[in-house]
Amino acid sequence: MFVPILLGSNSDKPHAEKIVAELEKFGIESEVRVISAHKVPEMCVEYIKEMNKREDVVYVTCAGRSNGLSGVISGSALHPVVACPPFKDKADYLVNIHSTLQMPSSTPAMAVLDPNNVALAIAKIFALKDAEMRSKVIEAIAAVKEEFSK
Repeated sequence: MFVPILLGSNSDKPHAEKIVAELEKFGIESEVRVISAHKVPEMCVEYIKEMNKREDVVYVTCAGRSNGLSGVISGSALHPVVACPPFKDKADYLVNIHSTLQMPSSTPAMAVLDPNNVALAIAKIFALKDAEMRSKVIEAIAAVKEEFSK
């Protein structure tokens, strides 16, 4: 199980670190890379070619503004892409979420805004094939439910 967290720029690193911290709670390995779809698309394609050789990969893309990154990754990736665009205020949110939701045809990227939910969604994807991860997801759900019984 491996999660490449791909960023449009260095300014997205604090957002990515929140996702890394949540993935670590599930024992999911990840790596953070800055790999701009606009400035170095050839890097994106080469990286995807390498990742396509692996099994059990789910990408996370963190890119704002025109979010070409999610579409470029999804267009060639064999694995799911979860877009988690960062935003600093309401105007930035509106631009980023609209850009993320409007992927071109044949380039699906699921949009999840909360870094905690990104990690849980990925854990659930991996739990489809991995019994140990399924147990971790069951525990996470039980812990949330337990909070409501106090």
